[in-house]
Amino acid sequence: MISIISQKLLGPAMAYPAYRAYWLGTLASVIGFQMLNFSQFWIMRELTESPLYLGYVGLANAVPAIVLNIFGGVLADRLDRKKLISITQTINGALILILSGLTFAGVIQAWHVIVLAFLAGAINAFDQPARQALYPSLIDRSVMMNAVALNSAIWTGTRIIAPAIAGIIIYLTNTGTSFLISALGFFTMAAIVLSLSIPKDQSDISQSPKKNDLFEGIRFIWKNNIFLILICITFFNSFFGMSYIPMMPVFGVDILEVDADKLGILMGLSGVGALMATMIIGRTGNFKQKGLLIIVGSLLFGISITVFAFTSMQYGNYYIALALLFIVGASSSTYMISIMSSLQMLVPNHMRGRVMGFYGITWSIMYLGGMYVGSLARYIGEDGNGVPIAVAIGGFLVAIFAIGPFFMNRNVRNLGTILQTHQIETRTA
Repeated sequence: MISIISQKLLGPAMAYPAYRAYWLGTLASVIGFQMLNFSQFWIMRELTESPLYLGYVGLANAVPAIVLNIFGGVLADRLDRKKLISITQTINGALILILSGLTFAGVIQAWHVIVLAFLAGAINAFDQPARQALYPSLIDRSVMMNAVALNSAIWTGTRIIAPAIAGIIIYLTNTGTSFLISALGFFTMAAIVLSLSIPKDQSDISQSPKKNDLFEGIRFIWKNNIFLILICITFFNSFFGMSYIPMMPVFGVDILEVDADKLGILMGLSGVGALMATMIIGRTGNFKQKGLLIIVGSLLFGISITVFAFTSMQYGNYYIALALLFIVGASSSTYMISIMSSLQMLVPNHMRGRVMGFYGITWSIMYLGGMYVGSLARYIGEDGNGVPIAVAIGGFLVAIFAIGPFFMNRNVRNLGTILQTHQIETRTA
């Protein structure tokens, strides 16, 4: 009965019990992650009142992930993915408990947040590729598009509720409680993943010598033009576009003048737009203009970020910001779900961990972009306009960059046709 209801509501991937359990575990983990993000940036804002320190948190999280993500992809293609995910989720939960304890004890300092963000970034570098490589083995390839959309829907959907929950919890209690609840999400995922029954599939294991695994993954991406272009788009957009996220406490407190609860709702509304776009795209399947969809989504994403930053600076109107962040969320999800589903459809099983490990650097680059915005904002000036101007510049660069791949690369223009051809070849093989 649960299977039938979930299939009708969410799609055919939910017909697979193992994927259903994995999806629910991921939901708990990502809610915890989103609450952790919000709480980290909020407490750092309270401790330092500096946008540069918000950038330091992002940098601490990003550097180990950028360096180690591709190695995490190698391990995901070599080790038992269930055990690897369970270990990383448990360690992450333990790190958050330490952060919660320091907060409750009233001894939390800025360097504590930065150090724990660094350790969490290192652990996530091994967690993310394994998760991206695991769930395709839980389903049939015929429902891959729906599974990718559902996985993305978790990230976009939790952006609706998790920041709002964290903001309300902080408003009613304190940041330590928010940290504590976020840790429970990671422990839940660890337990669920261990309970999954996954048949051993030798096609998912690379047959190359271990010492060549890393370079084989890099060579594969470099030689396959379409993978390289799609990953470059996400890297650029994440650095210059998504960097607005670490700066949201500055927009909320200093520019829009709201408390933690309203800031949570503000960030959550971008998740509403993202979730709507994700579910619509996930239901449409592959179509010939998918490349154009990626470019249009990227272009609108950059423009909407720029307008959000400038209108917030000029008018400081909370409701205008709500409307614009809805568009930011919808447009970012439009190109991200299209790129993610394309990569998962095209990458061969034995290379999945390494390719997705490289792609996963996208999320870490977002925090590196936060450091860039914080530094640029400080250079522009301390008059309160530095952060919105820096964010607006990033959005403008995203909008300009969006046009290039469509005109310069034939594979991007023909992406929908490439995917349809690949599906036919896979079914007849």
